Amino acid sequence: QVQLVESGGGLVQAGGSLRLSCAASGRTFSRAGMGWFRQAPGKEREFVAAISWSGSITYYADSVKGRFTISRDNAKNTVYLQMNSLNSEDTAVYYCAARGSGSSWPSEMRYEYDYWGQGTQVTVSS
Repeated sequence: QVQLVESGGGLVQAGGSLRLSCAASGRTFSRAGMGWFRQAPGKEREFVAAISWSGSITYYADSVKGRFTISRDNAKNTVYLQMNSLNSEDTAVYYCAARGSGSSWPSEMRYEYDYWGQGTQVTVSS
């Protein structure tokens, strides 16, 4: 089992930055591919970024490439999402997700993640 707790969300002006953190518990974390997804009001949950267990492979949605950076610190059981140049379209609840045991590669697919956090709200004011 893996438990995930996100933090770092909040209100920021357009053009600003935030760093989200996802603290994980559970012995399978260091071998799990991890991802960030987001869900805006009235929209489906969408992929944002993902990272392999080693941190050497990362994927990004086209909408955030060049602005967001995903990273992880396995010693701290934590995954990060650094978000720069934020705009109003980035407003959403952001969710951290972990793949199941043995799934060390990143994925853009929601259904390939077995564990989810409760989400953290990010609001960008224009």
